[in-house]
Amino acid sequence: MLWFYKSFFAVVWIFFFVYWQIKAIRTKTTQRLEPAASRVLRVFIFLIAIVLLSVTRIPLPWLYLQIWPAGLWSFWLGAAVTIAGLLFAVWARVYLGSNWSRSVTIKQGHELITTGPYAMARHPIYTGVLTGLLGTAIALSQVRGFLALALFFLAFWLKLRMEEQWMRSQFGETYATYAHQTAALVPYLF
Repeated sequence: MLWFYKSFFAVVWIFFFVYWQIKAIRTKTTQRLEPAASRVLRVFIFLIAIVLLSVTRIPLPWLYLQIWPAGLWSFWLGAAVTIAGLLFAVWARVYLGSNWSRSVTIKQGHELITTGPYAMARHPIYTGVLTGLLGTAIALSQVRGFLALALFFLAFWLKLRMEEQWMRSQFGETYATYAHQTAALVPYLF
């Protein structure tokens, strides 16, 4: 049973990552791609966050400070939030279909998706992944989990800002109206 508690989150995130890679195979041809520097910066930020979550011997003791006592309640609450967030991201990915890209792009025949999870948030994949990371941080109950969440938020925020500019230039007033009516990340709020 101890194995289950120690490996649950790693297994969930690995399954999510594998699903994401499989779904990345069939996407539309890229017409415009963000500069390599922004992609490299984002990968670097993500790698730091992943190291924070997975390495238990970084020589900075404050990273391992318990925010609240770790236990069954934090594990199960974190597990529920993680699963809910990742399922929301998967739902958004399904709706986005072949328009999806891991980088900021404009695809050939790019469509503006405004239904399903995109009716609640303009960037629901980020919302789902960040919610999943929040759940993982809750279960971990240490400073490093919330620091990793903050790093992912920073990387997504930088990417989101570029995507917003590109979508406005691609879809004009249609996107401006959609952005005015739909929250960026937190459904109906922010």
